[in-house]
Amino acid sequence: MKATRQAARHRRGRLGLMVGTPVALIAAGGLVYGSASGATTGGAPGQAPSAVAHARSGAMAAVAAMQPGWNLGNSLDAIPAETSWGNPVVAKAQLDAIRAQGFRSIRIPVTWSGHQGSAPGWTIDPAYVARIKQVVNWALADGFYVVLNVHHDSWQWIAGMPADHDGVLARYDATWTQLAAQFRDESDHLVFESVNEPTFTNASDAQKAALLDELNTSFHRIVRASGGANATRLLVLPTIGDTPSQSLMNDLATTIASLHDDRIIASLHYYGYWPFSSSNAGVDRFDAASLQDMTAVFTRMHDTFVAKGIPLILGEYGLLSYPDINHPDVVERGEALKYFEEIGHQERINGITGFLWDNGAYLDRTTLRWRDPGLFAEIKDGWTTRSGTASSDQVFVPASEPVTARTLTLNPNGTAFRGLFEGRTALVQGRDYTLADSRLTLTPALLARLTAHHGYGVAATLTARFSAGAAWQIRVVSSATPVLSGASGSTSGLTVPAQFRGDVLATVKAHYSDGSNAGPNNWTPFLGFDTDVVPDSAHHTLTLSSEFFQGIKQGAQVTLTVRFWSGATVTYHVTAWGSSVTGTAS
Repeated sequence: MKATRQAARHRRGRLGLMVGTPVALIAAGGLVYGSASGATTGGAPGQAPSAVAHARSGAMAAVAAMQPGWNLGNSLDAIPAETSWGNPVVAKAQLDAIRAQGFRSIRIPVTWSGHQGSAPGWTIDPAYVARIKQVVNWALADGFYVVLNVHHDSWQWIAGMPADHDGVLARYDATWTQLAAQFRDESDHLVFESVNEPTFTNASDAQKAALLDELNTSFHRIVRASGGANATRLLVLPTIGDTPSQSLMNDLATTIASLHDDRIIASLHYYGYWPFSSSNAGVDRFDAASLQDMTAVFTRMHDTFVAKGIPLILGEYGLLSYPDINHPDVVERGEALKYFEEIGHQERINGITGFLWDNGAYLDRTTLRWRDPGLFAEIKDGWTTRSGTASSDQVFVPASEPVTARTLTLNPNGTAFRGLFEGRTALVQGRDYTLADSRLTLTPALLARLTAHHGYGVAATLTARFSAGAAWQIRVVSSATPVLSGASGSTSGLTVPAQFRGDVLATVKAHYSDGSNAGPNNWTPFLGFDTDVVPDSAHHTLTLSSEFFQGIKQGAQVTLTVRFWSGATVTYHVTAWGSSVTGTAS
């Protein structure tokens, strides 16, 4: 994860192969890898093919045993200190809590740069090494597999390798020489990762590939030569940026083949289809394009590595803009649940072990409770099974209007619908709802009862239960068309009085009078959620940020089309003159 993803909006699973089922697949994969890559066995000369397959299947089995994984993000990788990015000091109780929830591996991102001396030794502060060893040993004692890496060093100083090749390589080698020596005799449940999301400044694609190959190869040589448990320790190698594009994966596969070592794991990261994950390009649903992107990426990852006997981890997965503890509506919750449900499925069918990126947005590391238990339930069930979902987790009922039926489309994902509940009370099919094929229709009588004598907002939460997996919650919301009022302000930000009236913001589009796009990203009319436009229903405001005004023309009226999840739209006009801004409602 990059430093720009550090605060509330931090970033970006798949189950590994299940015990038993994958044995033949793993063995076959190992043989395919050996023949396809042309690599030697990775064992002693003349080693029997059956022994080679066993060694490779051992690495695959170890990676499968790591599933599911969790990231201790924004702690020991934080800059300049452990608590600088808002998380408390790492304590054993935090790791105990994660282990108790069923996680079997933990990735511990560490940034070393601020704790190193100068050239030529680049000596790491012994006190800092001792602190990292303390956390690693807590995790090992809990029974975790532990992945230890070089994290934000990637963009802090490794990125400068094109301009200072020898200096960066010397520092990198010195760093891993020290770490290899310090952790030489730790359990084989400790895994080393060469570098997180490597990047190189002012270099061509070919140069980047060559530089990363050099770093990965040097890392491998240093660790293996240090002896002890490091002689056979599992080692993790990434692509450029941990990006799962085919060309970059091919480069990594070539590097792995050249090492002739059956104890190598490939690493990639996945944060979803960018327009959906970033919430700034108008894709507000986990739609067909989002699903197709995920399916294609996981298939490529599987075919490039797993199918050829190379173990693979998703060192990080999640969404770029969710969960955001300060702005929970950046990605609509139900759409996020569908995304995580599908990731669990893709991990299982492709034999990939995933590490959830948690920078403190999932587990509250002070209370040791999940901030959104329902979200975690969806993720946890995804480790072993599918869960049913629906086209939405919201049903909007217009206030002060005749109540009509509302229909959702169920997606059981191979499960069977087992009923609709209000709390613990089973609702009655025919009276409260009807089910035709996958169409679940809530009757006017039910909706009228739930919203009667209720103000704007969530009137009730219904639960659709399925034969397996997590239940699907449906919020019944009483709403009316939102109202935006006139406002004046400056280009540092315009706060618009907003009566949301129970509704929830979905998207905002900005156009000039000639129809061209307005705003900081002129390739799309959609404004970035929580960057260009910030809704705050609790304080009845909709704020247009300074980032938005930096991207619009002086004196030109901008028309905003504000769409809400109920389907309601509101038009608003904004004009900036100098540093002054006026906003008017249509």
